This record gives sequence, C-alpha cells and structure tokens, in this order.
Amino acid sequence: MAQPLPYLQESASQTAGPYVHIGCTPNFVGIHGVFDKDLGAGPLYGEAARGTRITIRGAVIDGGGYPLKDALVEIWQADAEGLYNSPAETRGAADPHFTGWGRSPGDMDTGEFRFDTIKPGRVPFRDGRPMAPHITFWIVARGINLGLHTRMYFPDEAEANAQDPVLARIEHKDRIPTLIARPDGENAYRFDIRLQGEGETVFFDI
Repeated sequence: MAQPLPYLQESASQTAGPYVHIGCTPNFVGIHGVFDKDLGAGPLYGEAARGTRITIRGAVIDGGGYPLKDALVEIWQADAEGLYNSPAETRGAADPHFTGWGRSPGDMDTGEFRFDTIKPGRVPFRDGRPMAPHITFWIVARGINLGLHTRMYFPDEAEANAQDPVLARIEHKDRIPTLIARPDGENAYRFDIRLQGEGETVFFDI
C-alpha cells in the first residue's frame, strides 16, 4: 500500500537524447516536409553582407577524446561592425544581410560541425570596455542536461584578446587557450570543444 509522503519527490531527469536532432534539424535526419531547410542551416550571410567571410569547423569531444556524433551546436554573434541582429540592439542597425545565428548538427561519421559566417566586430562589455571579436557557442547532446555556453576567440586578434574583460576574469590563465581557435587555412578556423579531461574548454555560467 502506497504511503503518503510529506514532501515533494524529485522529478526524473531527462537528458538531451536523439530527439534533439529530430526536433531541431529534421531534414538532417531524413524527416522532410517540416521545414524547407533546417533552421539555422547554411551560411549566416547573404550575398550583400558586409565583412570577411570565414569558415569554422570543429567537434565536441568527450572525456575519452572521442568526438560526439549526436551533438548540436548553435552560435550567436555580432556582425562585422559589432552590432547584433536583435530587437535589443540599441547602438545602431545591424547588417540586414547577416542573421548572426546558426545551428549545426555534428556529422554522423566524424561528429564535425561547420559554420560559414562573417568575422565579427568588437562589442562593448557591460562597463563599456570593448571585448575582443568572439562568437558565442551553445552545445547540447545526449547526457548534457543543460546546454553549455562557451566562446570562440580568434588567434589573429592577440592584442584585442589581451584586453578582453571576459578573458581577464578567467582565474587560471593557462586555460584561456581553450577559447582561442586555431588557423585552419585561409579565412578558416578550427575550434574543438572538449567537455572533460586534458584541455577542457572553459564554459560560462550564464
């Protein structure tokens, strides 16, 4: 016979399972007719977009050093002038030919994600100091109950990176390189996100 309990029981947890791709990138997993194309897929820019076109590739790597093949990665960034395509942007009008947001599932074989975007301009920190050009990443996958937030900075912006107020707040300076991409060809960068272990990426509690 069930006994009444004087307190509320903890609800069962639910991890981000295969439904992440089914719900967010149905065309990618072969479910067609929901969207003409998956939201956030393809280049973040149109033909008339301003700025330098770049490509970012990488993978989400687990504690054993293996790429996750069911991760989903989103990015959010400013345009080439440092303005966001958002109603909350009050500093000016962002480039209408640049979305500023993209979504990429990991390749089923390699786990690699890819974004074709524009190199962002500098945006101000909340106290007005300019931050270095960066792109915000959000990651979900099976076993990750809450999406992880991190940033990618550029290796060719050493002076701006040294002045960046967010990087300056990282206590263990030897971990700052986990937020800096590697050159990967002309106007191309490699940014691997390590969840655990050696070289674990810095994640932000936001």
